[in-house]
Amino acid sequence: MAKKKSFVLRIDPDVYDAIEKWAAQEFRSANGQIEWIINKALRDARRTVEKTVKEETEDDSE
Repeated sequence: MAKKKSFVLRIDPDVYDAIEKWAAQEFRSANGQIEWIINKALRDARRTVEKTVKEETEDDSE
């Protein structure tokens, strides 16, 4: 499984509430919904980072 970076996110409470409601409608956690939103924005902006098979193998061995 891929490692994930943890960090603190400060967000407006009303925005967080909206994300929680949206997440519940899609059967995701708020964290999962935020991650999905970020990944979608990166794809839409064509800024995704494609990992090569070699990079994934090196990550798994650590």
